[in-house]
Amino acid sequence: MRSKVVVITGAAGGIGSAIARSFLAAGYMVAVLDLHQESVDEMVSALNADTVSGYACDVTSEQGMQRIFTEVYDKLGSIDVLINNAGLQHIAPVEVFPVEKFRYMLDVMLTAPFIGIKHALPFMKQQGFGRIINMASVNGLIGFAGKAAYNSAKHGLIGLTKVTALETATDGITANAVCPGYVDTALVRNQLSDLAKNRGVPVEKVLEEVIYPLVPQKRLLQADEIAAVTLFLAGEQAAGITGQAIVIDGGYTVG
Repeated sequence: MRSKVVVITGAAGGIGSAIARSFLAAGYMVAVLDLHQESVDEMVSALNADTVSGYACDVTSEQGMQRIFTEVYDKLGSIDVLINNAGLQHIAPVEVFPVEKFRYMLDVMLTAPFIGIKHALPFMKQQGFGRIINMASVNGLIGFAGKAAYNSAKHGLIGLTKVTALETATDGITANAVCPGYVDTALVRNQLSDLAKNRGVPVEKVLEEVIYPLVPQKRLLQADEIAAVTLFLAGEQAAGITGQAIVIDGGYTVG
């Protein structure tokens, strides 16, 4: 029985890296995508397995993504799981939020997943099996001041997930969104100074005064926790789970 193939965008980041390691350990062939060739090469070297392939790609380029999916399919024989994980953050009030930054963030976190899904589905339908997992956020479910673009993109991504689930319901394909709260990654750590400025608190107090009051567990999640959920959703045992926004947030959205 052949190994299944997972394609992960934004694979050089904290959550993407953890997902790649998790799927590799579970016996998948892993295709890691990231924007810069240096980051891709470092990731492939760190994973250190002949079942890992790396591709540098702008995920917002339809032509580039279509080419890579064809390469992955030709080389590895299938595209079983697509994890749309690429993302970025910028925090500023709406009235000073740069329009070009807003557009770019929506391009990376909403248009790019659409492109990935569009070009993965033909392969998945041909196989009669597929798992699409979109990395959304609790900010796809609730608002957060200062995150106009991020909230907009993640709300839209959950909507895209639901439409994809409905359109593929009889094809052996599922589509789900994973909605983490605050995860201990560079993306979150790099937000602290912006949050400090936006909320008027010292940067060393952001976790204690801004983030932890929102999180009943009073901690940052670990990337491996998110990876474990994506691995479950990719499996046969999750065949009946589709169109869902699955929250992992330490209790953030309970109230």
